[in-house]
Amino acid sequence: MKFQPVIGLEVHTQLKTGSKIFCGCSTTFGSEPNSQTCPVCLGLPGALPVLNKKVVEFAIKAGLATNCTIAHHSVFARKNYFYPDLPKGYQISQFEEPICRKGWLDIQLEGQEAKRIGITRIHMEEDAGKLVHGDVPGLDDGSGVDLNRACTPLLEVVSEPDLRSSDEAVSYLKQLHRIVTWLGICDGNMEEGSFRCDANVSVMPVGSDTLGTRAEIKNVNSFKFVKQAIDYEIRRQIDLIEDGGCVVQETRLFDPNSGTTRSMRSKEEAHDYRYFPDPDLVPLVIGADWVQHAHKELPELPEHRRQRFITELGLPEYDAEVLTASRGVADYFEECVAFHHNAKAVSNWLMGEVTRALNDSGVAIDACPVIPSQLAELIKMIDKGAISGKIAKAVFEEMWKNGGEPQAIVEKQGLSQVSDSGAIEAIIDEIIAANMAQVEEFRGGKEKVFGFFVGLVMRASKGKANPALVNELLLAKLKG
Repeated sequence: MKFQPVIGLEVHTQLKTGSKIFCGCSTTFGSEPNSQTCPVCLGLPGALPVLNKKVVEFAIKAGLATNCTIAHHSVFARKNYFYPDLPKGYQISQFEEPICRKGWLDIQLEGQEAKRIGITRIHMEEDAGKLVHGDVPGLDDGSGVDLNRACTPLLEVVSEPDLRSSDEAVSYLKQLHRIVTWLGICDGNMEEGSFRCDANVSVMPVGSDTLGTRAEIKNVNSFKFVKQAIDYEIRRQIDLIEDGGCVVQETRLFDPNSGTTRSMRSKEEAHDYRYFPDPDLVPLVIGADWVQHAHKELPELPEHRRQRFITELGLPEYDAEVLTASRGVADYFEECVAFHHNAKAVSNWLMGEVTRALNDSGVAIDACPVIPSQLAELIKMIDKGAISGKIAKAVFEEMWKNGGEPQAIVEKQGLSQVSDSGAIEAIIDEIIAANMAQVEEFRGGKEKVFGFFVGLVMRASKGKANPALVNELLLAKLKG
């Protein structure tokens, strides 16, 4: 029997607000344990939550960017469960009336048609604290609870079970990650838990309409681990069924060291959490004017920008995809093109030398020491024949390390390209006269020797000779 995987994702996106969702405590990551807490996020008796308006604004933007309907009326609910990192004994979330409903994202795997993945809902909620086990001084073999993260604002994005492979799941996840970071509502840091995923996985016989029993894999925090966890879980469930067993509904954890999932606890249903409206928070009413204002504030979204780069600027699909992976890179690219209209050359430099330097230095594009106008001017000098590509790389390195304008660096270091045919011919004549044996080899049909001569000419000119002119003059002389 052949089986078809069925996958749905629940993505928790930590919002990039300065304060928490129901109190004024800071959301800064990495502070001393329990240093960013107050009676509200500690769950002390009598403390009352107050909703952070910025959280609502971010939720509306996320909903609009994922084609959701923004609810005019939504309600906060208490999700009741007991765990040491949940001081109130319940989590404030949304259940029956979330803020965003019925959206979608399109994904496309290489060589396949685009596929639309439904989004059931997006709702606001608070995060729990964090358990620390023995890796903090003073704990020894015990455990501690750090409540700095308690009450941190989250959006939970719940997809429909429309995904049919781990590759589709990763593509959807990357698309969502790109959107929330593009909007500036989440920093997207998966290692710090700002963007993490629960994967619901089941299998059913091919051709069947009856969904299988699902297992939920909790808190997977990298694209690589999501793929590994889903692939393992699909194999595990198929093997279990083929051996005569049954898949049980449960929550599982993924172990990246072994590449396997293991049982954590039985999976709760909604009624297990005893949801009911939170009496401390009034219903949230969102007027059409608020939604319209949020819509006007939306930037051009990555997919639209990608298509524009292809249709208006003539970029290949690959270039457009790379350049719109982050808003910062896309903005930098467009600023460069505004100064010099050779979009493909700008794209090549941005994906090549600039990306290499950023990666080597650990610098984000927003802090790139070579500003767009300088990079554009450097590329313009190449296009005009003032410098060669090789010299341009040396100039770029100088700009990166010490700053300065490209024209000034070229003039100061005497790097201008030699395009005087007479001067280049003189160099070629000397080299040919000193290497007659190789000349005869070339004329005898050994064309690879041509590269030998080009290298000698460029070396003699200290890399300044115009490469195109060198090739033209050298070929004429050798064939002469």
